[in-house]
Amino acid sequence: MDLKRFDSLFQQRREGHSLPQSLYISPEAHDFDLSAIYGESWLAVGMDCELPRSGSYISLMVGKWPVLIVRDKHGDIRAFHNSCRHRGSIICQPGSGAAPKLVCPYHRWTYDLDGSLFAATRMPETFDKSDHGLKPVAIENIGGALFICLSETPPPIDDFREKLSAYAAPHNYKDMKLAHQNVLVEHANWKLVMENARECYHCPTGHPELGTSFPVGMSKHFDSKDEVQVESFETIMDSLGLAHTPVEGPWWQVARFPLNPGSNSISMDGQHLSKKLLYEGNGGNIGSMRFAVDPHSFSHSTADHVFLFSAMPIGPNETHAINKWYVHKDAVEGVDYHLPSMAELWDVTNLQDKELAENNHRGVNSLGYTPGPYSDEAEMLARRFVDWYCDKARDYIAAHVD
Repeated sequence: MDLKRFDSLFQQRREGHSLPQSLYISPEAHDFDLSAIYGESWLAVGMDCELPRSGSYISLMVGKWPVLIVRDKHGDIRAFHNSCRHRGSIICQPGSGAAPKLVCPYHRWTYDLDGSLFAATRMPETFDKSDHGLKPVAIENIGGALFICLSETPPPIDDFREKLSAYAAPHNYKDMKLAHQNVLVEHANWKLVMENARECYHCPTGHPELGTSFPVGMSKHFDSKDEVQVESFETIMDSLGLAHTPVEGPWWQVARFPLNPGSNSISMDGQHLSKKLLYEGNGGNIGSMRFAVDPHSFSHSTADHVFLFSAMPIGPNETHAINKWYVHKDAVEGVDYHLPSMAELWDVTNLQDKELAENNHRGVNSLGYTPGPYSDEAEMLARRFVDWYCDKARDYIAAHVD
């Protein structure tokens, strides 16, 4: 990988503008992004509630890298590189499940839930099992939200942990269950998918259904122009003891904001999608608590459910949008909530975004493509994302170029 070439591309980037073409479409840029961005960042991978008992696991791919997340026999959540220490096979195929031990399907090397090697048959007497445990991956459980980092030196996370813990606490993430999940294949570069996800400039015309409950005209941290509504919302949140003031760090943002008048959830009609609420104060009308993590994720938590979006790069021209919906662990499907209604709004919105991102990607391939300027008013978070991407990339290049 020619890092000096990438350095010159980032130097070409004009402030306040989108990226040079090759950073969106070239195979080399895809490989660079995996190493410099996804391999060096904290990534949202799901919720504590997805691992309900000892032996529960989540197996996922971060780009080309398999990762395994398990709950051990003591109840602690651990993460490992999902690669057998024998000859490298994936131990648990992508998905989720439960097992008392982790067994490689190739030669049956068997690992305890803490990653230590339990058994390996037909090895010499000099073989030391303690030298062949699964290699760990950094993991953080923040109020029930799980984040991993593949780097041996993860970015500082203390400030984010403190802020998200406070904002997420009322939603009781650990008392949820995964109600539904799906994966949407988008034929667009991951950065175009995320730029689209970081702005609502396109929302009034691109997402008419979302606009019923979601304040699509807001800017930056969903700042509203309706001062009366904002003051009323802040007064109610203060009376409930709910944090709401926007906070942010280099790679994250957290805020609570009001939904459209008459709405108490992000849904097709603005009404709760689950009768069993995660938080019951103010009749379950507490706006949305949004957290976002660069490079790839955002989440909205209302009183009745939580939605988590994650973008994983597959190639320069393909991104998988992973979507998860969570409800109270005691909510009964078909009684308290209905899956078609639960998923409808974000499914509609994601399909609209897929079309927009794919169209954007085709246009970026044009011989006439020139990086254009972001709107300071409507695309501040998209610009923030691209600025962060460039800064992160430059730091990686500086650390790896002699």
